[in-house]
Amino acid sequence: MRRSDGVRWWGRERGGGFGRWLLRGPAQVMFLADARTGAVFCLALATADWRYAGYALGGAALGTGTARLLHVARDRVEQGLEGYNSCLVALWCAVFLGAGRLSTALLAAACSAVTAVATAAVVRLLHGWRLPPLTLPYCLLASAVTLAAPAFRRVRPHGAGLAALPGPATGPTGPHPDDLWRAFFRNISQVFFLEQWYAGALLLVGLFLAHRVAGLLACAGSATGILTAWALGAPAARIADGTMGCNAVLVAVALGGVFLAAAPVTLLYALLGAATATAVTPAVAHLLAPSGGRPFTWPFVLTTLCFLAAARSFPRPTGRTPAPDEARPQRPGAPARTA
Repeated sequence: MRRSDGVRWWGRERGGGFGRWLLRGPAQVMFLADARTGAVFCLALATADWRYAGYALGGAALGTGTARLLHVARDRVEQGLEGYNSCLVALWCAVFLGAGRLSTALLAAACSAVTAVATAAVVRLLHGWRLPPLTLPYCLLASAVTLAAPAFRRVRPHGAGLAALPGPATGPTGPHPDDLWRAFFRNISQVFFLEQWYAGALLLVGLFLAHRVAGLLACAGSATGILTAWALGAPAARIADGTMGCNAVLVAVALGGVFLAAAPVTLLYALLGAATATAVTPAVAHLLAPSGGRPFTWPFVLTTLCFLAAARSFPRPTGRTPAPDEARPQRPGAPARTA
């Protein structure tokens, strides 16, 4: 697959051996083709639990290796684009199913290999719209496993189910000042399912290591997520733990300079998307309540795909004038590259 001219990576590297390809997988979760950043991200995971780093690297290795065996385009493999969804799937298994269980390790390995197939399918399905797959393969697999897990005792041995009916928000809506700065970093750490604020701080260091603009966009997305959640009256506990704002971070980075050219108007567009993703998060959680209400990165995927599709009708964010028949179905073009 060729790279779309409208897609950019911060800290883009070329070449290197399998080790560099492997480390670019975790980095590409935040759209960074930088092996050094991937190493810092793994270090951040290890501060929470060393096994999380192992699962993330193992998942990236299996996803990348499977894609290579299936002869996926070398450029995609080199840049870590075949490793980030499998990295997330394996890490999700470790965090939510128990990192110390053999069944979890085997399930994570199987899901990581299947992710290569899911990624290829999603890329092909979105080809005609020239939209990137983002973390859609991870969302599909994680949602499927969550729904199926209670039916298999070796996968999830706990007795009680995860289903919970959605209810109205309760508790105070004004976070304590001490919670705000922790929420700022947890919005970033929750991208990797971590509650530790210091892990988020280390992840932010990795972002700045690759490119200053990427780090600043993550900061802007985190702040937007906090402000939006507070303005809408979200429970303070949800704001403080980072689960309301993590999707906003991803949207801000994706729209602010990866899939749209970095510019002042693009920044405003990206922050609007970040606010939208924050508002969409509880809606997705309520829709997924029968399986425990975990939104995964569905708010990021849905919001980013919607904003990217709409951007083609707006000359300023894309830097081009839309054709008179822009609304009509277009002939499939070169597939968009995702980070």
